[in-house]
Amino acid sequence: MRPFLFYAYCYLSIYNGINSIMFDWFNADSALWVLFSSGFLSATLLPGASEASLIATLQLNSFSTWLVVFVATLGNTLGGITNYWLGLLLPDKTSSQKHGHKAIQWIKKYGYWTLLFSWLPIIGDPLCLAAGWLRMRFWPCIFLIGVGKAARYALLSLAVNGIL
Repeated sequence: MRPFLFYAYCYLSIYNGINSIMFDWFNADSALWVLFSSGFLSATLLPGASEASLIATLQLNSFSTWLVVFVATLGNTLGGITNYWLGLLLPDKTSSQKHGHKAIQWIKKYGYWTLLFSWLPIIGDPLCLAAGWLRMRFWPCIFLIGVGKAARYALLSLAVNGIL
């Protein structure tokens, strides 16, 4: 078996295992915890399916929409901050050596505003990691990561509730 296929198989097995465990727990009593955990995992380099958890929680009709959006945003933002902190653990390089990855190029070009897009698949996690690696200030990073993630969940919840 080729290494790529082996790694893809392992990744998908872990992903399916985590999701099946999370959705086995899913009921009105545990929905917010599952949503928080899913949001956190989705913002790290691990799989989490936070959008599916958000939709499922909204469809339970047990919680207000804004509570659901808040819990998803909190978990996802804390996951993004975890990536930021992991970036701080990477060795500090001189400015001339910090190049190569598209996330780093975006941050260098657009600055802090890039973190509004930390919710994007594939590029979002590296944006938070790059912000830590580039030693960007913590509080503006938290704010912009949180605003971007909250906007995504708010728009998704509005779409689920038929408002958009």
